[in-house]
Amino acid sequence: MDAKSNIKHTPLCVDLDGSLIASDTLWEGLVALLMQKPLMIFQVIGWLLAGKAVLKKNVAEHTDRSGEDWPVRDEVVAYINQAKAQGRKVYLVTGAAQKTAEAISKHLGLFDGVYHSDEQINLTSTRKRDKLVQEFGDGGFDYIGNSADDIAVFNSARRGIVVAPDRAAKTWLKQNQSEEIPTKRTGIKTVLKAIRVHQWLKNVLIAVPLFLNHTFLDFQSVSAAIIAFFSFSFFASSVYIVNDLSDLKADRAHPKKCKRPLASGAISIPTAAILWVALFSASVVLASLLPIEFLYVMVVYAIITTAYTFVLKRKLLVDVFTLASLYTIRIIAGAFATHSGLSFWLLAFSIFFFLSLALVKRYVELSEGEKEDDSKLLGRGYYGMDTSMLAQGGVSSAFTSAMVLALYINSPEFSEMYDNPWVLWPLVPLILYMLLRIWILAGRGLVHEDPVVFIMRDWRSQLTMVTGGLLIFGAMI
Repeated sequence: MDAKSNIKHTPLCVDLDGSLIASDTLWEGLVALLMQKPLMIFQVIGWLLAGKAVLKKNVAEHTDRSGEDWPVRDEVVAYINQAKAQGRKVYLVTGAAQKTAEAISKHLGLFDGVYHSDEQINLTSTRKRDKLVQEFGDGGFDYIGNSADDIAVFNSARRGIVVAPDRAAKTWLKQNQSEEIPTKRTGIKTVLKAIRVHQWLKNVLIAVPLFLNHTFLDFQSVSAAIIAFFSFSFFASSVYIVNDLSDLKADRAHPKKCKRPLASGAISIPTAAILWVALFSASVVLASLLPIEFLYVMVVYAIITTAYTFVLKRKLLVDVFTLASLYTIRIIAGAFATHSGLSFWLLAFSIFFFLSLALVKRYVELSEGEKEDDSKLLGRGYYGMDTSMLAQGGVSSAFTSAMVLALYINSPEFSEMYDNPWVLWPLVPLILYMLLRIWILAGRGLVHEDPVVFIMRDWRSQLTMVTGGLLIFGAMI
């Protein structure tokens, strides 16, 4: 038998977790289960004590993942299609539970058979090797894998094919000079994207009380604001990780959010957990250097964001009011961190200003989904028909924020703080310009990110903010 014929009769066996899909079905199942039903942790411990195979089976049965809910590696699918074009048999061989393995196999429609774990056998490492040797003979199959558990299988295969290798699999690959299916590497850029460093721009709001109370030249106040900025940023990033973990299924169904590091599988769940611990710990350490009131605000922020992640973001309108309050909380945190005063006017203005931007955020999500009038935005409380109402509410909030600002400029408190209060009147049309412009751009489909981040990056909005700062400075002298 020639080499070409030999390849045709050699089955290709494909691992699932980390190989065919850029995720781990057990880890993800555990996260999905415990985020929906935290009290099941005690039942999970019982399953684990009964054995990993029992754990996998029960976790799969108690979660709602279907075959299309996983981040499949296109590179591996292409390799499988090439093998099938050569007339080869292809088998899915995985340590995942039966329900999960068969659902993915049915969804992809690529495999001639499926081997999986059951309640007695966890089909990994040497157990997987023994099963394949029993079925196809020693050296009678090719195998695609990615981890230390796959090395025993590689050694008994005709050819080991490595994809997205961990450290042990990478060492085996170098030693055996085997074949590798190239995939995108995870680097620092991916980590920064996962913790959403670009969203840290929102936390500049912490410095607002510093400027409005004219203490921006005080070294101690500026130092406190910088510490507060990083403390809040680290904490917010830890919240983003939890939020992304809870939204994995919904994000993968979204045309853009599916590219997020956790949804795409570029960052594993254990890595995400390590990042969360590091970010949370750094945030608490920095917060301990600030007034205790700042820590109280962080606790309130944590409670609200947790409620938002698990419940409030799915509630009609409650979600946007919650988002507006989270922006305002940043200003409150800055006031406590720098011992700056908080006025009723500032809080009233910020609520309406950020409510308008929160409504932009939902409007954009609903518009990008190209929803029919009677179809619902996945994971949210809105239907396609709600776009016009969201726009009306957002524009109304924009005008209300400008009106609050106008009333503040005309108030006795304002006159006491500034020598030339009349200089600040142009702030009113500037605020309206900024908000109405972003609404017009959103209506044109030109806003594709968080509106606060959009404002921070947009040069016209930046120019508007600089002009506003100069007006404030001019009113002081």
